[in-house]
Amino acid sequence: MKQLARLFLVLLSIHLTAQTSSIKNSPALTEGNPSEQGMSSERLDRIDLMLSNEISKGNLPGAVALIARNGKIVFHKAYGMDNSESGKEMKKDAIFRIASQTKAITSTAVMMLWEEGKFKLNDPISKYIPQFQAAQILDAFNEADSTYITKPAKNQITIRDLITHTSGIGYGMIDGDDRFRKIYAKAGIIDAFTSKKILIGENIKKLATLPLHHEPGEAWTYSEGLDVLGYFIEIVSGMPFDEFLRTRIFEPLQMNDTYFYLPT
Repeated sequence: MKQLARLFLVLLSIHLTAQTSSIKNSPALTEGNPSEQGMSSERLDRIDLMLSNEISKGNLPGAVALIARNGKIVFHKAYGMDNSESGKEMKKDAIFRIASQTKAITSTAVMMLWEEGKFKLNDPISKYIPQFQAAQILDAFNEADSTYITKPAKNQITIRDLITHTSGIGYGMIDGDDRFRKIYAKAGIIDAFTSKKILIGENIKKLATLPLHHEPGEAWTYSEGLDVLGYFIEIVSGMPFDEFLRTRIFEPLQMNDTYFYLPT
């Protein structure tokens, strides 16, 4: 009985220490002196010079740089133009597209649903998006007209594969393999932001019919797997992807300037 009691206490201790508090209140960043925070003013000046030079050479239209340490801002400057055509200068509170950093936010949303027991990481994505059931791998490609021949994949794409870029899915216009750039373009896959009125589900269902680079789970290929997970989040949560991010992540974190498309 004592051994069982000890085992229970050990397991309880592990459980308690393994949990990470989901809500932490971090103080707002405030201005600070670089040297007082262990930062070199001389080296920060090099960053200032480098960015100024890149702007003057025309290599960058504009930029904003912020460096903080110990909760203190030790470097924060704006450079160049926000909009060259209208002559709008860059400001320190300018809003930028974060591009593929959206993948980190999408992965967070996926894992939130996983914590709620909505699915298992090794579930095949076809369980939720049936169009992925008949996964095919590219076998031959015709350069003349971008037609191709495929062979059936032995493995199913899992949710884990999609998060870790091991699904075999390609990346269209930025794919390292020119064949996949052509295949995706011909199929009309949307790879980045667009003003077209298309639902994420429409795009992903088309993507599901296209060939893979390799067997799922057997290699790493930077992919649109996180786009697939955006649609997966809609299916599992019952909410539009942007609405899920807004209500479950952005609003709780007071990320009030983060959207797919900024409202007026």
